[in-house]
Amino acid sequence: MSVPTSLRVEHLDVPLGIHVARPRLSWTLPAGSEVQFAYRIRAGGWDSGRVESDQSVLVPFDGPATRSGERVEWQVKVWTDAGESDWSAPSWWEAGLLEPADWTARWIEPSEPQPGEPGQRPAHLMRRTFAVPAAVKRARLYATAHGIYEAFLNGRRVGDLELTPGFTAYRRNLHVQTYDVTALLTEGAAVLAAVLSDGWFRGRTGAMRMAGGFGPRTALLAQLRIEHADGSLTVVGTDGEWLSTTAEIAAADLMDGERHDLRLALPGWSAPGFDATGWSKAEEATGDLYANFARLTASPAPPVRAVEEITPIEVTPLPSGAHLVDLGQNINGRLRLRLPAQNGELTLTHGEALGRDGDLTTEHLRGIDFFTGDKLPAGQVDTVIPSGREGEAFEPRHTTHGFRYVRVEGAAGPLTTADATGVVVHTDLRRTGAFSCSDERLDRLHDIAVWSFRGNACDIPTDCPQRERAGWTGDWMLYVSTAALLYDVAGFSVKWLRDLAADQWDDGCLNNFAPDPGGTAAQHLPADLLDRFAGSSGWGDACVIVPWELYRAYGDLDLLHEFRPMMVRWVEFAAERARTRRHPSRVERSPEPAPHERYLWDGGFHWGEWTEPGVDPEAFRTADQGAVATAYLYRSACLLARISELTGHHEDSARYTDLAAHVLDAWRTEFLAADGSLTPAAPATQATYVRALAFGLVPDQLRAAAAERLAALIRAAGTHVGTGFLATPYLLPVLADHGHLDLAYQLLLRDGEPSWMTMLERGATTIWEHWNGIDADGRPDASLNHYSKGAVISFLHTHTAGLRPVEDPGPDSAGYRRFTVRPLPGGGLTRAETTLDTPYGTARSAWRVDADGGFELTVTVPAGTEAEVVLPDGRAFHARPGTHVYR
Repeated sequence: MSVPTSLRVEHLDVPLGIHVARPRLSWTLPAGSEVQFAYRIRAGGWDSGRVESDQSVLVPFDGPATRSGERVEWQVKVWTDAGESDWSAPSWWEAGLLEPADWTARWIEPSEPQPGEPGQRPAHLMRRTFAVPAAVKRARLYATAHGIYEAFLNGRRVGDLELTPGFTAYRRNLHVQTYDVTALLTEGAAVLAAVLSDGWFRGRTGAMRMAGGFGPRTALLAQLRIEHADGSLTVVGTDGEWLSTTAEIAAADLMDGERHDLRLALPGWSAPGFDATGWSKAEEATGDLYANFARLTASPAPPVRAVEEITPIEVTPLPSGAHLVDLGQNINGRLRLRLPAQNGELTLTHGEALGRDGDLTTEHLRGIDFFTGDKLPAGQVDTVIPSGREGEAFEPRHTTHGFRYVRVEGAAGPLTTADATGVVVHTDLRRTGAFSCSDERLDRLHDIAVWSFRGNACDIPTDCPQRERAGWTGDWMLYVSTAALLYDVAGFSVKWLRDLAADQWDDGCLNNFAPDPGGTAAQHLPADLLDRFAGSSGWGDACVIVPWELYRAYGDLDLLHEFRPMMVRWVEFAAERARTRRHPSRVERSPEPAPHERYLWDGGFHWGEWTEPGVDPEAFRTADQGAVATAYLYRSACLLARISELTGHHEDSARYTDLAAHVLDAWRTEFLAADGSLTPAAPATQATYVRALAFGLVPDQLRAAAAERLAALIRAAGTHVGTGFLATPYLLPVLADHGHLDLAYQLLLRDGEPSWMTMLERGATTIWEHWNGIDADGRPDASLNHYSKGAVISFLHTHTAGLRPVEDPGPDSAGYRRFTVRPLPGGGLTRAETTLDTPYGTARSAWRVDADGGFELTVTVPAGTEAEVVLPDGRAFHARPGTHVYR
């Protein structure tokens, strides 16, 4: 028989430098098998023997703890209904430096007598010479930084990772990268070197472009461990022997861009034999963060890489003499430009849209200063001065931009598509899901939604890749379940959640994004200022909803254990706000609160639905958001009760079940009328009805009536969407699940603003922040790359094609161990298909309607799982592993 395949360690394939001594192991069962009865693992010299178990996903490793730097090769064999398998092909994991005492290197800062202005600071070159005294058997480089670094060894760049060490809550979590550098070393003279720039640590970040968020200096920490063929060991690390200088990267900033003067390049600077006369001594750094080696860890996520290259579809000369490069696709990344042999400066301005004159415009990407209201520069400008030598190319590696177009000014001669290449940069996530159907418009919508997520998955889930690039909590809360239908986002999300937990305030409040440069210190700002931006419902509820959705998708119960303390503190914060605060308008109407208001969350700061069409964008600042916030308090309390049950915290489960019941009663008392309509206290909007139905706020006997009122609102709006951020993911599923499937498809396929089809009609290649991102006159508004409204494509996977995880899974059904296939054809479609690489293998749902109206559904169920299949006519079947056809 065949063997187990797809061996994984934690949520990675073959992790180099993992920071877990006893990682969890996963595999998929041999082809042709249905159920596992037992497994046997051998790892290094350890053998589990036969273990009676049907578990094959995230199985705890009971062997000896992995030591720092140790590589463990492992294999697995299984016993299934098909018999005993052979051993799998070997795989491995390798630990990084697991303990602070493993570090002999010391932090060093480059010589910097007078730091430049934020956004204009140069990158530093750093190097150290050493000798390799004997033949090399194995070598590892462990490196990290305050800032962004690129490592070099003997003149060659180390690895293919980008923007290392990534963006984290640096005060608590700083990721170390591990590199296999064996092939870069030979006996004799050697040089270990690095380029170091501000990055997220010291550079300008976020909507406000504030600099120095984590500290005033950049710094490097690196340790090279060389094992020799004769058994000896050489260790070289950062110390006071390092030298530093500045060179051709005259400025490097993630928001503003890079400035290179190639005339100042130092060829061979990272190789042996270079004359470093005139370089300055680097300075060993001690105290504060430098003393905290316990925060050093490894990322649970895949790294950031340059994952794709795009040839422009056109380069157009402009009347000004500049050239406009059009990639044909909005991306996150950079432009590589082949430089003409000239001496003058070239300026590359990156953006998403063109003005009415056909030239690039970035006006819509300018942020607003929170305190002054003034507009900020759009940034995203790179400049380069060529050296005049033939064959030069410019490619900035210490910044990224969100762009489709680049205006190149200053080129001495014509540019063509052969001179420019778009380089797509983001976390190298494993693609797991796909969708296609008979309507090319929906395929295109799916495609631009995928691109929008790709543009916002650069080490953290961001809101947009240009104006802010912040890890907004609300955005990932509403999109994570959609992302999990497209990519493996388990480790990516766990990385982000650890930063969210690190930045949680003492009272349980969560800020709007993670990582937050303000960290926990932000809680000590004046109370009136905090009430203008912190602790919003929906956004803070990400700490509960994101782990829950990851559990549904990947079956990782341990992450519920890990993040439950954060959830408890958040729900307690929200409940306390409900008890102690009231919205001013409610106080004005009734100075004494009614009994149910103890559980009504209407005080404090809330973003509300956000970006609803036709709503004053500033109204949220004073509006009563009680209907939204109380709904989320109920949702999070319910989930926390369930999570506490799953983790064995039964008293907490009862406590939060009781809290949820009181909050539900308060919401219904305040906002729901006896006929299923909303009371005057609640906004009578599509979003409010959608949320009420999606979260179970409406009692069963009134759900049909409430759904009818939602449908009436949609029809009254000309069958146009009226939701913003929070309710959009639920809009079409709520309609379909409450007897309005036809209306769901009409809404999905509706043209005219606001709609998803309008985005396609107006040339979108990513999802817009606002429904009118490009207006009827071609004017751009706000970000043209915000994935939130692209969450609609989850409907295509879960309803159109019909592949759904269990809504409320237990350990025996989470992670698609049990799932449902229930396609809901409509919208004139004659074919639809989705596939998903679940933790157990590939699941597939594909249906077609023939010319005579006959319906055929093909379902693939992975080994070790089961599915409930429900046909459009209501017939239901239980499907075991294998491929099944239903008519």
